[in-house]
Amino acid sequence: MGAKVNLESKLGSFADQWAPRIVARYNDHEARLARVEGEFIWHMHEDSDELFLVLDGELEMEFRDRVETLGPGELIVVPKGTEHRPCARNGEVKLLLIDPKDTPNTGDHKTATIAVGI
Repeated sequence: MGAKVNLESKLGSFADQWAPRIVARYNDHEARLARVEGEFIWHMHEDSDELFLVLDGELEMEFRDRVETLGPGELIVVPKGTEHRPCARNGEVKLLLIDPKDTPNTGDHKTATIAVGI
């Protein structure tokens, strides 16, 4: 049986930057919350797309040929195999991410911050 999740409450339960927290699982996917500020690393995911939904703040998604700027209520899907770098240069950004379960946030299990449940 499903149970509701209060995203704001879950976001208030942690302060770590660039460390996703799993708030729900469905069909072998994870809904993750993240607080981010500054620049992440250039990376890609070889085997899956990646969805970013901005809940609060302004996120720049850098691609090698352009930059997409997202505000609250906007999302972007980064296609698999596409090099990208999320950046939060104007203060903290709160994100909802949707990935296949166990997907490393850097695209590489050796360098990833492991998403944990809250």
